[in-house]
Amino acid sequence: MSTAPLAAFIENRTFDEIAVGDSAQLSRTLTAEDINLFAVMSGDVNPTHVDPEFARSSQFREVVGHSMWGSVLISSVLGTEFPGPGTVYVSQTLKFWRPITVGDTLTITLTCLEKQAHNHHVVMDCQCVNQDGMKVLEGTAEVVAPTQKVKRPRIELPGITISDRRERYLHLLDLTRGMDPIPIAVAHPCDSESLRGPIQAMEAGLVIPVLVGPEAKIREVAERESISLSGVRIVDVPHSHAAAETAVRLARSGEVEALMKGSLHTDELMGEVVAKETGLRTARRISHVFMADVPTYPHPLLITDAAINIEPSLEDKVHIIQNAIELAIMMGVKEPKVAILSAVETVNVKIRSTIEAAALCKMADRGQIKGGILDGPLAFDNAVSLVAAKTKGIRSPVAGQADILVVPDLESGNMVAKQLEYLADALMAGVVLGARVPIVLTSRADTAETRTASCAIAQLMAHHRRKGVRLV
Repeated sequence: MSTAPLAAFIENRTFDEIAVGDSAQLSRTLTAEDINLFAVMSGDVNPTHVDPEFARSSQFREVVGHSMWGSVLISSVLGTEFPGPGTVYVSQTLKFWRPITVGDTLTITLTCLEKQAHNHHVVMDCQCVNQDGMKVLEGTAEVVAPTQKVKRPRIELPGITISDRRERYLHLLDLTRGMDPIPIAVAHPCDSESLRGPIQAMEAGLVIPVLVGPEAKIREVAERESISLSGVRIVDVPHSHAAAETAVRLARSGEVEALMKGSLHTDELMGEVVAKETGLRTARRISHVFMADVPTYPHPLLITDAAINIEPSLEDKVHIIQNAIELAIMMGVKEPKVAILSAVETVNVKIRSTIEAAALCKMADRGQIKGGILDGPLAFDNAVSLVAAKTKGIRSPVAGQADILVVPDLESGNMVAKQLEYLADALMAGVVLGARVPIVLTSRADTAETRTASCAIAQLMAHHRRKGVRLV
């Protein structure tokens, strides 16, 4: 809610100080965040206010604000200025003339119509117009005016962040809008979330799932969870190991364009993926990337490697970084900014990750890593906060605005990713890069939403492979 600078104090006008004809004004501009916050506060989730698709078919043809949002501004004037602290509401009448849309600036004018000395009641005329001078609402308010003077420091309100997880989720799916769904082999989808994920991704138009596992068990889960398998191909195999082997074979033969881990251990699936004779290796080191959409960060963060390479060597990190850069470019980042993380931002011979960070930056300077801008070593705060970087005197095109975080090892990367997910409400997706096909590799604890988001990334990668575009 936009506003002019506020006074440091709140001061009332007592009943004796108010004269008939006195008035006060307040102006506010409605934002999309105001609508969401009002809906959260009131529980009013009328789709006219919160569902853009529905709103386009309504009489107003767009999302409109809650009518009562305007009336709240009347209460704000009464309680903070005219009469101010000590005022008690008695009654309010309102008539609504037209809708309030995002960007409208409302001006509330309260004018004293009547004073009642016997009970200190004041009757106010309430008028509200928009930026075009058109009437939005009007009415009268009757209040008990304060009789004692009050002047208090204005309380500074806490900041509020509206974290619209669904909006972020839909934004990720928009990356693949217009792309054809890809066939994906799902290895052993034998619990609720691992089965619901690919089916939800199918319904979103991302994938055509091929379920590989014990058919009786898959159908049992589907029936228990009311998941429709109509038209879905199932490849019946006896157990999880056979599911991993068969899923990899389908990818190797070209029957599917991606793999997805179900309710089996990562080692089972990846063991088949990296098998020399029958697996999906390429010349590139296989690595994993977490995509984290964090509410408090202005764009998605790619975190690598937090799931495959336990303690990667310098050579491994070259491949890990190159894989991540190419994914970022697929996601529309023209020249990804790559922060190579350590505990400190200076090279220290006793901390191996700082030496490797310096070497990787020089390798990028020499063209051994292409397509991105590298800097490191950088501590986590310097990588994601411009304020922290400035405080420490770091001048860098990467510091404070990284697109990719390269972690020293799997342990640190996994901690960073899980902390963002569980403490910062990050929307997470995970995919394995560097193999013949993208591999959706999620945790058994991940939700169907996370699995669906990961399928979107796999679809994006498969789409670029179909086109045969050389990214870097």
